[in-house]
Amino acid sequence: MSFIFGLLFNLALTALVVLSFVMVVGVPVAYASPQSWDRSKQLIWLGSIAWGALVIVVGVLNFLVV
Repeated sequence: MSFIFGLLFNLALTALVVLSFVMVVGVPVAYASPQSWDRSKQLIWLGSIAWGALVIVVGVLNFLVV
């Protein structure tokens, strides 16, 4: 059972790191470009919600793995 939680933890942590890099690059580009602001705003909100959810998931899985 611990192996499954460890694997899920590694996958969630990798997803968090990748999403963080995407947000670090994507958010300033979205704010700088005047075209299609409505679509960019929705993507920024969706990315922020996903990032926050991944932080919580990684925290819970870290508690279960250790």
